[in-house]
Amino acid sequence: MTTVNATAHPVPPPPPRGDTYRLALPNTAAAPKVAREFVSSLLGINRHTSLVEDARLCVTEIVTNAHRHTATPFIRVHVTVDRKRVTVCVADDAPWALPVTASVPVPASGADSYGGVGGRGLLLVESLAWAWGAVVHGGCVPRHKVVWFTLAKPTLLGAA
Repeated sequence: MTTVNATAHPVPPPPPRGDTYRLALPNTAAAPKVAREFVSSLLGINRHTSLVEDARLCVTEIVTNAHRHTATPFIRVHVTVDRKRVTVCVADDAPWALPVTASVPVPASGADSYGGVGGRGLLLVESLAWAWGAVVHGGCVPRHKVVWFTLAKPTLLGAA
């Protein structure tokens, strides 16, 4: 068994700059596909074609986690796009079901506890994203959590 460190940044997503789009999805097995197509179309329209594949993978992983591990009635996807980057936030109403943010044991065989390949979604997000994290909202009585990631155009990362 190999141990891989997957540490979420303990900060909220960057403040929205640019255009913001929102989608509320019922918590069904179709939610990851709908979110993936939503993000793909937004990035294509906003000329971020170089980020489409990474965004599709990341949003699919996070929405799938919300679907599999929460009973929230709706999964909310917020996408903020500017000329340099895109930030995708996925919110659900299960703040107690936090994503794994410490050392994650990864079976050497590639099998997870479900008997298939899996359990590496947040490691994938961490490897593709410029930044990512998770935030619980609601104070002493948390109401929801947001898992977010930001992707940036490689040619524009150096220019602030």
